[in-house]
Amino acid sequence: MDQELINDIISTTVGGAVGGAVAGLALYGVQQAHVWLVDKLDTKRVLGWMRNNAGEHRNWPFRTTRTIASYNNLTEDRVRYICSHCPDIYMSRGLNEDRWTLKLEED
Repeated sequence: MDQELINDIISTTVGGAVGGAVAGLALYGVQQAHVWLVDKLDTKRVLGWMRNNAGEHRNWPFRTTRTIASYNNLTEDRVRYICSHCPDIYMSRGLNEDRWTLKLEED
């Protein structure tokens, strides 16, 4: 084989591999940015709804996952994910499982 042909094959192969790797990393970055943005927007929507429907500061009620999902047009699994990852929302313990409330702020 001609040495020039071998060099062309190697450079094309390396170039294709590097280009594919860069494209894959770029796609992964865009995907992670989208996931982060959707999480932030859904969290903001749920927090806003809970604050608007919370009532008095010291007597914030617990809301069921189904209620939160219904009013915010989200699935119950999505609400569980958002509420469990948000530091401003707490899950009830004990007999009333699957209920969420806002964190009490320090005075």
